[in-house]
Amino acid sequence: MTFPLRNLLLFVAMLVLILMAGFLQSWNVALSIFNMGVISAVMALGVNMQWGYAGLFNIGVMGFVALGGLGAVVVAMPPVTQAWAAGGARVLLALAVGAAAIAAAIQLWRRLPRGAVRVVALVSVLSAGFFHFRWIFDPAVAAIEAINPAASGYLGGLGLPVLLAWPIGALLAAGAAWIVGKTALGLRADYLAIATLGIAEIIIAVLKNEDWLSRGVKNVIGVPRPVPYEIDLQNDPDFVARAAGLGIDAATASSIAVKLAYAGLFISVVLVLLWLAQTALRSPWGRMMRAIRDNEVAAEAMGKDVKARHLQVFILGSAVCGLAGAMMTTLDGQLTPGTYQPLRFTFLVWVMVIVGGSGNNFGAVLGGFLIWFLWVEVEPLGQWLIVTITSGLPADSVVRLHLLDGAAHMRLLTMGLVLLLVLRFSPRGLLPER
Repeated sequence: MTFPLRNLLLFVAMLVLILMAGFLQSWNVALSIFNMGVISAVMALGVNMQWGYAGLFNIGVMGFVALGGLGAVVVAMPPVTQAWAAGGARVLLALAVGAAAIAAAIQLWRRLPRGAVRVVALVSVLSAGFFHFRWIFDPAVAAIEAINPAASGYLGGLGLPVLLAWPIGALLAAGAAWIVGKTALGLRADYLAIATLGIAEIIIAVLKNEDWLSRGVKNVIGVPRPVPYEIDLQNDPDFVARAAGLGIDAATASSIAVKLAYAGLFISVVLVLLWLAQTALRSPWGRMMRAIRDNEVAAEAMGKDVKARHLQVFILGSAVCGLAGAMMTTLDGQLTPGTYQPLRFTFLVWVMVIVGGSGNNFGAVLGGFLIWFLWVEVEPLGQWLIVTITSGLPADSVVRLHLLDGAAHMRLLTMGLVLLLVLRFSPRGLLPER
C-alpha cells in the first residue's frame, strides 16, 4: 500500500466513524464531534510543530490555549463603560509602571558591572516598581470588580468582530511563548517540560483570580458568534419552511445549520494551517529544523543558531495552540478558566500527536479527530457494553452497580489502551513521518 493511499483510507475510515455517529445517534452529536475534532486537530498541529519539527517537549499547551480564549473575550466582548470609568485608566497606568520597572531593571543588569552595587540597584528598582504598581493597581481593580459583579465586574473587550479575535488570540499566545522561550528553552527536555507545565498553571491561575480581566471563575458568557443564533433561525419564516420541507423540526434544523456553519469556518482554518505547515516542512527551513531535532551538535557545527530556531518554532506552535483556544471559546460562546486542566487535556493532545504520527502534519490532524471521537464516544459505548454484559444480573447487584459506576473511567482506560497498542504495533504513529 502506498503512503498516500494509506492516508486516504485512514481519513475515510475516520469520516465513516463520524457518519455512523450521525446515523446511530444524531447529526447534532456527529457535528459536535466533528467541530471539536477540527479544533483538536489545530492543537495537535501546534504541538507537532514543537515536538515533531524540533523535539521541544512542551506540556504547557493548555496555558497557551487559555490565552487564545482570553483573546476572544478581549477582542469580541463589548466594553463595560462603567468599569472603564471606575478604574480602567488606572489599571493601564499600573501595568505601564510595572513594565517600566522591569525594563529599567533589565537595563541596569546589562549596564552595571557585576557586584554588590548591581544587585542592590536591581532590588531597589524592582521593589520600588512593585510597590508603586500595587499602589495604583489594587484600588483600580477593587473599583472595577465592584461594578455589578453578578453580571460584569470586569473591563470587557473591544467590541470588535469575533473572527478578528482568532489571530489576536494567536498573537497573545505567541507573546507569552516568547517570554517563556527566552527563559526556559535553554533547559534540558525534562526540565523544559516541568517549566512549561508550571508556566501554564500560572497563566490559568491568573485567569481564575483576576476578575477585572476575565471575571475569573465567574466565567464570561455570551461571547459573540460569527454565525447566526439558533433562535434567529427559528424566527425566520423562510428557514422554518425549508426545514419543514425536509421533514425536520425548526429547533433541530437550526442547531444543525449553526454547527454546519462553524464546521465550514473551522475546516477553512485547518486547511490553510495544513497547507502552511506542509509548505514549511518541505522548505529549507523545515529540513533545517529536522536536522536540529535529530542532532543539535552537528547542526550547530554547521553554523545554525539552534537556540534562535528553537525559540522560533516554539512561538509558532504556541500561536497555533492559541488560535485553537480562540476557536474553542467562540464555539462554546463562553470563557471558563476552570475547565483548562493542564495535566488532563495536555495529555490528551499529546496522545493525538503520538497516535497520529509525530512529525507528520496529516498524522496530527488524524490523531486529533480520532482521539477526540474516542474521548466523546467511549463513555456511552462503555455504559451500553456494561449494561449488556450485566443484563443477567439483578438490578441491585453489587458487581453490576460497581461496573456501571466505573463506566465514566472508560475514557482514560481507552486512551491508555490506544496509546499502548499504537506504540506496540506502529511506534511512529498511524501516519509515520516520511
